[in-house]
Amino acid sequence: MFRTLIVSLLGATALAPSARAVTLHPLPDGVEFRAGDLIERITALRDDVVRVRVGPQGALPEDASWAVLPASRTAHATVTPTATGFTTKDVVVRIDPADGRLTIEDRAGRTILADAPDRHLSYGGKTFEVRQVLPADEHILGLGDKTGPLDRRGQAFSMWNTDAFGWRESSDPLYKSIPFFVGVNDAGRAYGLLFDDTWRSWFDFGRTDPRVLTFGAEDGPLDYYVVAGPTPKDVVEAYAWLTGPSPMPPLWALGFQQSRYSYMNDAEVRAIAARLRAEKIPADAIYLDIDYQDRNRPFTVNTQAFPDLKGLAGDLKTEGLHLVLITDLHIADQAGQGYAPYDTGAAGDHFLKAPDGKPYVGVVWPGPSVFPDFTRTVTRAWWGGLYRDFVSDGVSGFWNDMNEPAVFDGPGHSMPLDIVDRIDEPGFAARTAAQAEIHNIYGMQNSRATFDGLLALAPDERPFVLTRASYAGGQRYAWTWTGDNDSTWNHLALSIPQLENLGMSGFAWSGADVGGYAGSPSPELLTRWVEVAAFTPMFRDHSGKGTARHEPWVDGPAQTAIRRRFIEARYRLMPYLYALADEASRTGLPVMRPLILEFPTAAAYLRQTGPEFMLGADLLVAPQPDFDTRDDYEAVLPGTGWYDYWTGLPVPALAQVGGGGDVVHETPTLDRLPVFVRPGSILPRQPLVQSTSERPDGPLELAVYPGPDCHGTLYADDGHSRGRERGQFLRQSVRCEVRGGRLTVTFEQRQGVYSAWWKTLAVTIHGWTRADAKVSLGGAPIPATFDPAGQVLSVALPDQAGPATLTIE
Repeated sequence: MFRTLIVSLLGATALAPSARAVTLHPLPDGVEFRAGDLIERITALRDDVVRVRVGPQGALPEDASWAVLPASRTAHATVTPTATGFTTKDVVVRIDPADGRLTIEDRAGRTILADAPDRHLSYGGKTFEVRQVLPADEHILGLGDKTGPLDRRGQAFSMWNTDAFGWRESSDPLYKSIPFFVGVNDAGRAYGLLFDDTWRSWFDFGRTDPRVLTFGAEDGPLDYYVVAGPTPKDVVEAYAWLTGPSPMPPLWALGFQQSRYSYMNDAEVRAIAARLRAEKIPADAIYLDIDYQDRNRPFTVNTQAFPDLKGLAGDLKTEGLHLVLITDLHIADQAGQGYAPYDTGAAGDHFLKAPDGKPYVGVVWPGPSVFPDFTRTVTRAWWGGLYRDFVSDGVSGFWNDMNEPAVFDGPGHSMPLDIVDRIDEPGFAARTAAQAEIHNIYGMQNSRATFDGLLALAPDERPFVLTRASYAGGQRYAWTWTGDNDSTWNHLALSIPQLENLGMSGFAWSGADVGGYAGSPSPELLTRWVEVAAFTPMFRDHSGKGTARHEPWVDGPAQTAIRRRFIEARYRLMPYLYALADEASRTGLPVMRPLILEFPTAAAYLRQTGPEFMLGADLLVAPQPDFDTRDDYEAVLPGTGWYDYWTGLPVPALAQVGGGGDVVHETPTLDRLPVFVRPGSILPRQPLVQSTSERPDGPLELAVYPGPDCHGTLYADDGHSRGRERGQFLRQSVRCEVRGGRLTVTFEQRQGVYSAWWKTLAVTIHGWTRADAKVSLGGAPIPATFDPAGQVLSVALPDQAGPATLTIE
């Protein structure tokens, strides 16, 4: 049982000075509560972000974090002290002087967060738990790619990175530990909470007690951050301020990626590349799994199977294809055999130690293996240097797998908890730490070492790193995916809330293995998965050893044609996707979004709808609720006035639901995925290319869908360098307005100095019904074409750097 330190004390007599002195001290940026040996410090990092730190033994824990950026963690807002706490421009913070219960409200008096009235904070040895009120109308999102419904309410989860091959809908824990969630009530008001503790921890969102939200850990610091909102977007952007946004990726990473465990030799890879081009299936990357290596040893090449890796990488690039290699973190324990990663790692003392001081050895793919100590700055630099030859050979990206870490002969399929890590990191006290503390950040520090190493080797190139395991803040270094999923309809359905919640947890770039990694999909399953994945952030077709092939051309011409069409649709949308990448890198807003992020007041009825999701702010994808059936269904579109993406026509609504939303009837067919355009969108699209390295031939299309707050963004740069940080980019806002019978499209002044690939614009106005339109640009008449059946007015323009206005009346 927990030894309770604070237990909803009934009055001041319970805190008599002889037993436990209680004090409340104002601070320049917050307030500090003391009850005997317990210290609770609440500070404002900025007006809308509050940090809570608790020390049970007379001192606060070390002020350090692997997740939160140093500049954010040490920020200080100006506060106004009150008798029981403080206020900022956005929040009111109160501490109950009798028992230390915390309440945070907005300035209008609405509760953002409140400790539970009974046993709100308890310790049992090193284990601790926090209990907070869970309002009846609160929905919970986040915690990364945990399985189950989008809304976490009524569920409980454990944070412990786990190699979860064969996971199911009820499986927990999985590969990542991202202890951040967003609460949204039915009125659309949101807040966020990041619990920054790397030890094994847990969350209970009303599963044990429907009225109580609980989180705690086995050990470590009680240190958490509360983001006041008030909108879900405000919360996600503030979380990015705390932990960092995803950096701008190379453009090619947004394209279609083909992978398998494994393409076994040079000839097979070249055949895959040739087939992609022969079938005219746009693609940008081919992956090599562990069989390209010599005896599964990382940073080696089986030269019999791949006699000229540099030549292969170069030849693929001439075809617009980038080579991505897996580099697992285990290093084969092979001394005296000329295996440089082991020899240099041993010489530099870079491997984790067992409690007896000897290097820890565990069995993974190469057999007995040792493991880098990624909590050491010097070890991460050594690891990054191991990529030198691959980078020199023209390899474009790297895939860090097995980094939970997975150990075949270890307890729980991982390392013993007493393995010794040596923390040598700016911002931390130099010390040793047990793997029990480091386990959940091990994969994140692995991807960090890879990312930083690639930057050191090619300082002006954007790294591409893919990781399976991570922690809060890991989006600064890598993309991620949902691990070893199954080739089932259920896992296709599960992938949607998984990716949505990863986006709400900071990972703008994530994906699920298309077709399912384990097993062999039916032709219909693979086709439907390609369709859905074409509208998700990462688009990678991957399959396991011993399964049927997943390449798009399997299953015959009819299936191939459908899959090709959806891959082509993604490539036509590349300007829109790339603008979303730019937005994510600046704001932290995800590429794939739950509807609640864009329509927070829709929370009350979104629980009754299907697996709809947003690609950016403008596209709503509405798959069938039950993927393995062909039953008719109704999709709910928030608000009114939506357009069908495929036809461009306004969508006729059958009815409206409470709270505002159009009901649309759909009959599933294999060759159609319902996609809708939000009224008020301006979508940039390009002519079809076979890879992102190919310059589009023709105009940039601006598809205008009139509606409220009508706007869009154009973004371009060279697609690979960091020149954008020096102003070498193009960013432009385009707006439209309908007033009376006149529609105007306004091109604002461009930012940046990059020259666009397009020289002309094709502006299409959707939902237009008048044949007698008069069109002018800056007052000068220009011709237009009207399609009455498609309700489209089309105008050709020279490129507009702005400011300029197109008028249609």
